[in-house]
Amino acid sequence: MEVRIYYEDTDCGGMVYYGNYLKYFERARTQYLEERGLSVAGLMKEGTVFVVVHAEVDYRSPARYGDRLIVETVVSDMTAASFTFSHVIRERESRRVVVEGLARLAATDGNGKVKRLDKAMVAVLQSGPARSH
Repeated sequence: MEVRIYYEDTDCGGMVYYGNYLKYFERARTQYLEERGLSVAGLMKEGTVFVVVHAEVDYRSPARYGDRLIVETVVSDMTAASFTFSHVIRERESRRVVVEGLARLAATDGNGKVKRLDKAMVAVLQSGPARSH
C-alpha cells in the first residue's frame, strides 16, 4: 500500500509524526483483508470485531513531507483467536526502511469477549498474496 506524506502528517521538525505510523499500519491491515475478500464492515455485521491487543513500532529513519512510502504487510503469526500483522514501511524510491512494526489482533464478538477465528478466515489469512484484480 502506498502512502503519500502531506504537511498534516508531519511534526514541527518536518518529519512524520511518530503516532501516524500506527494509522498507516491500520490502513494497510484493512487493505490486506479487503484484497483477500474480507470486509471489516461485513465481519462486524456478522459479529466479528478485531481489536489490537499489542503493537510495536521500531523507527529506523525519518520520513518527511513529500515522501511516498510503501507499507508491506504480512500475517506473521496466528493462534486460535488472534493473529499478528508484521509491517515494514519503506521510502518508495530508495527502498530505505523507515519503520518496522507489528500489531496483534484478537477476534472478539463485538462485546469484548474473545472468540475463535473460523476456519474459512484462517485459510484466507494464511493464503499469502492477495488475489489479482
